[in-house]
Amino acid sequence: MFTVNLQDKPIELAQKTPILSVIKNDDKHFVAAKVNNRLRELTYELSFDCDVELLNLTDRDAVKVYETSLRYLLAMAFHNLYPDYQIKLSYGISRSIMVSILEPNDVKMDKHMLKSVLAEMDRLVALDLPFVRTTMTKEEAYDYFVQSNYPDKAEALQYRPEKICHFYKCGDYLNYMYGYMAPSTGYLHTYKLFCYDGHIIAQYPRYEVGGQIPVFQDEPTFAKVQKRAYRWAKLCNAEVISKINDHITEDTYVDFMQMNETLHNDMLHELGDKIVGDIDNIRLICIAGPSSSGKTTFSNRLRIELMSRGITPLRISLDMYYKNREDIPLDENGEKDFECLESLDVALFNDHITSLIAGEEVELPIYQFGAGRTAEGIKTKIDSHTPIIIEGIHALNDQLSYSIPKHHKFKIYIAPQFQINLDMHNPISYTDIRLLRRIVRDKKYRDSSAERTLEMWSSVRRGEFKWIYPFQEGCNYVFNSALTYEMCVMKKYALPALREVQSNSPHYITANRLIKFLKYFKDMDDKWVPCNSLLREFIGGSCFAEVDE
Repeated sequence: MFTVNLQDKPIELAQKTPILSVIKNDDKHFVAAKVNNRLRELTYELSFDCDVELLNLTDRDAVKVYETSLRYLLAMAFHNLYPDYQIKLSYGISRSIMVSILEPNDVKMDKHMLKSVLAEMDRLVALDLPFVRTTMTKEEAYDYFVQSNYPDKAEALQYRPEKICHFYKCGDYLNYMYGYMAPSTGYLHTYKLFCYDGHIIAQYPRYEVGGQIPVFQDEPTFAKVQKRAYRWAKLCNAEVISKINDHITEDTYVDFMQMNETLHNDMLHELGDKIVGDIDNIRLICIAGPSSSGKTTFSNRLRIELMSRGITPLRISLDMYYKNREDIPLDENGEKDFECLESLDVALFNDHITSLIAGEEVELPIYQFGAGRTAEGIKTKIDSHTPIIIEGIHALNDQLSYSIPKHHKFKIYIAPQFQINLDMHNPISYTDIRLLRRIVRDKKYRDSSAERTLEMWSSVRRGEFKWIYPFQEGCNYVFNSALTYEMCVMKKYALPALREVQSNSPHYITANRLIKFLKYFKDMDDKWVPCNSLLREFIGGSCFAEVDE
């Protein structure tokens, strides 16, 4: 006999029992569970004393299970209808999955195809077919993928350290999605599909909006950056992890690294051209992006790019304008909300900016984070030809710089936006890349554990959805700060930090998932990473002094 505490209610069991057998889940409300703080599928067999927490779509880990299962359903539907087609699943605009046809390359998604795929998915959901977990050796899996015309999946296996591979069988279809799955197709009852620019967009429930499908928001600027990122990934032969690893195996990694750095140089040059072309109007260059996008290094490099063109901008951090700690407003949990606009002295900021533009001398404040208040600042004055660079979470929000006419602002949104996959059915999350960057940076520069970074991440994400993402479409330029090689370098810094997260931690599930993800990348020596690389902001060795302090 053993005791299972299910949602804090004890249940006595005498033999191995799947979670599904001890819960009432007729409406398929729950999609996964935590067993002693480990994420488990609902088919997991209980055989020991444990605590079981059931997860629905208001939980981030449950949504990940749902999304993984939905990608399986999409791939299965295409396989059933168009067995000779090769599709690519990637993360698209408005927090969606984007389906693209790779082969035949002259075929585009249309309404007829959409209707057929949607009908097939609905049919499979109605059948409530179980996802049955099975195993193969790596050799057997390789042969299967080659025979099934999945060369990308076959190549990825060579970088898997385990000798056994787990698969999911649904009817006669077999595939693997690098993640936990719902028990059956019947659990995938909520999704929306529609055509978008020659692709299919698939929306699904998100925990950020209480397990509902968010309202679709067209993001044409973001969509263009995604297209450019995928073209670049194909150009440097790095659209899947196995091809990235091939650069290291074949000793072309220095060339590969420098190609990516050159792309950043080219974007900076392109950006410089745009700013110089309208320099008579531009007084404020506004830079914002989500956490760990590389804003500090980017701001420095943009400053140098403009200096090379005879323009010497003044750089101001919005952190200088925090209110004294006792004046910071509280959030819904009664804690100091340092991310809201009201935490900044907006009036003082506008007074200083307008005075500087008018040629007057101002005393820029210095914020002492330890004391939580401003100190005596630095007297500054600029001429009429000097633009001001501001960088911070609210830089793109016109409410921050209300006193500056819009035509005097040049807005830049920065974020790492990858278009690379584990394989063509398994996209890499941009958010995970940023989280890994922050874990590495916090450990190196703040002596902060991965546990602490993971603890703060939900709050950081809430701030991004409220204060950053709504303003990205109104910008003049999007700088893609992704470096396709960066995970191969960051791996050796991130893994030790993640492995310090204990199994009883509430963040162990996320840490374990990131560890499993990183294992597919080969290690790359970071000695050739340039000192001005954006990656140096996280791993150290930057030539920009303020980054290393």
